[in-house]
Amino acid sequence: MSISLKEIQAPIAPEMQQFEKKFRASMKTRVLLLDRIMSYIVKRKGKQMRPMFVFFTAKLFRESIGEASYRGAALIELLHTATLVHDDVVDDANYRRGFFSVNALWKNKIAVLVGDYLLSKGLLLSLQNDDFELLKIVSNAVKEMSEGELLQIEKARRLDITEEVYFDIIRQKTASLIASCCAVGAASAGASKEDIEKARLFGEKVGIAFQIKDDLFDYGTAEIGKPVGIDIKEKKMTLPLIYALREADWVTKRKVIYNVKNNNGDNKRVQQVIDFVKKSGGIDYTVQLMNHYHAEALAILHTFPDSPSRRSLEYLIAYTIEREK
Repeated sequence: MSISLKEIQAPIAPEMQQFEKKFRASMKTRVLLLDRIMSYIVKRKGKQMRPMFVFFTAKLFRESIGEASYRGAALIELLHTATLVHDDVVDDANYRRGFFSVNALWKNKIAVLVGDYLLSKGLLLSLQNDDFELLKIVSNAVKEMSEGELLQIEKARRLDITEEVYFDIIRQKTASLIASCCAVGAASAGASKEDIEKARLFGEKVGIAFQIKDDLFDYGTAEIGKPVGIDIKEKKMTLPLIYALREADWVTKRKVIYNVKNNNGDNKRVQQVIDFVKKSGGIDYTVQLMNHYHAEALAILHTFPDSPSRRSLEYLIAYTIEREK
């Protein structure tokens, strides 16, 4: 697919500009240090796929974007940014999307307080406008993300994650956020409970396909945009490796797990794991499953009437599995 994210965003470009203004305004504070940090966070915004999912899903049910949809998108950005700031503290990470993290520039204590501030801003934004349904959707996603992260930490110690547990982790850690974007979009446009759940499930399938694509980035296939072997170096059990280990004999399995556990950043050992996964059909199996979830997402999307927004969502989910970084 040759269409770019900017081209996909074109039908809602005015709404995205309006959202950015509203979001910047919502981040203003009288505390000088906090205001400086908020400005830094806003300037480092990524692809803005989350607000795009909110707005395109809202437009499935209502042609014009209402204030509730803007608030819903802002709520997701505030709560998600809070989790990222806290994640960087937990991971002792100095960079986020190529920029210094908040904790790297202002230390952990300030970063934790900033995360708390963003969380409270999101809660107040919803409560002050009686957006209880939106708050319920997004709060549930944050709970799921935390549980998924803790489940991964618990299971990673033994490197014995099954495919079933893997899908539990990515459904909670990654897919729950995109699911909440779509559910918020539908709810903010006045959709029925049935359609809100359908939109949520659509987002969940997209989120799972998105994470599987991210797993493939570790194995140096042609589309890859990040350094290979990062997940292996960090001892993360992703789908290609889980499948390859499941298909391996006991001796090979022990040797590979030893290499993952004791790689210590050794590129030679990491490459041996990558070669093993490729020879075992781990890449082909993972691509097949990614395409399966893509197809399931499309099937749900096609239960909604054809419209420019529905076509934009088709482009957006195609972009998530064909992106190069």
